[in-house]
Amino acid sequence: HLIAGARPNFMKIAPLWRGLVGHPFLRPSFVHTAQHCDDVMSLAIWRELGLPDPDHVLNWTPSENSDPVAEMMRAYQALCHTDRPDMVLVVGDVNSSRAAALVAAEMEIPLVHLEAGLRCFDPDMPEEQNRIAIDHKADLLLTPSVDADQNLLVEGIEPGHIKLVGNIMADTLAMMRPQIDQEDVASKVGVDKGHYVLVTLHRQGNVDDTERLGRICLALRDLAAETEVCFVLHPRTEKRLAALGFVAELSAAGVRLLPPMGYVGFTSLMRDAGVVVTDSGGVQEETTCLGVPCLTLRQSTERPITITHGTNRLVELDQLTHAVTSAFHASGDHARIAANIPLWDGKTAPRVVRELEAFLLGEAG
Repeated sequence: HLIAGARPNFMKIAPLWRGLVGHPFLRPSFVHTAQHCDDVMSLAIWRELGLPDPDHVLNWTPSENSDPVAEMMRAYQALCHTDRPDMVLVVGDVNSSRAAALVAAEMEIPLVHLEAGLRCFDPDMPEEQNRIAIDHKADLLLTPSVDADQNLLVEGIEPGHIKLVGNIMADTLAMMRPQIDQEDVASKVGVDKGHYVLVTLHRQGNVDDTERLGRICLALRDLAAETEVCFVLHPRTEKRLAALGFVAELSAAGVRLLPPMGYVGFTSLMRDAGVVVTDSGGVQEETTCLGVPCLTLRQSTERPITITHGTNRLVELDQLTHAVTSAFHASGDHARIAANIPLWDGKTAPRVVRELEAFLLGEAG
């Protein structure tokens, strides 16, 4: 089972799916957990990436009062009783991955975690809790970078269970590059390439804190007085902004509020941005691969290699306006240079397939 249920999952399993199609004994089954079930965040994304329709879609209904992880676990456990896989592979740190990982461990189904070992060392962050829970249940831990290996070793994970394979997101970018290069979303939006700020925020620490979200909106209004600002709205961010009455304020200040986009369109807009402001782990990686300056509005990152080797920088909220201005000045009209990080080469999927072959044959033997 290849488990996916939220936008970043689809982007990570797409190149692996392609690498497994036609394999002599590894037969992928695409399981959609329905964490994201609207068209833009789900169906349109996987179809754009060339994934087939899911083999299974979990049957559960989100509600205000229920725990989504528990609901997905119940639905996935029911599936595993009727269609028990030989192996479960989860990616990243979303609730879908945690739910499937816990079920696999409980039912003693071999569990593989792709993108294992990432740590931001903020125990209050839900994504960090998910990463740790998954890694300590996994039988095979596939890591994107050397720092992830070290994190796992420090936590007592057996070295033989850890395999460095590289960054699967770099594969997705390479796979979709021809389509991205044909897109010109900046022109469609009406902004000048290299001269606008692209903003994307969705994490609880930024969006669910009313006072902080208000301060973020004030900073974006200040930025919009100086340069073009494109704010691509995650559904939960848009819901919070609307509930607090910030949508009208941002629009009046000239901030361009854009709906969620597909992978190709968003990456096109990111490629041509002067600066990207985000709290997304995937965007930190993608900007590094594209050579685009990135400012991460968080106190820590689980992807420190994007800072040491890439284009990323952590910023405090009160530093944001100055940091954006400085990033514009520093980049100027210089050519964008992609970071050279070991194994972020677009060839991670074949390495993952080799590790899955070795693992499954080892299990059988």
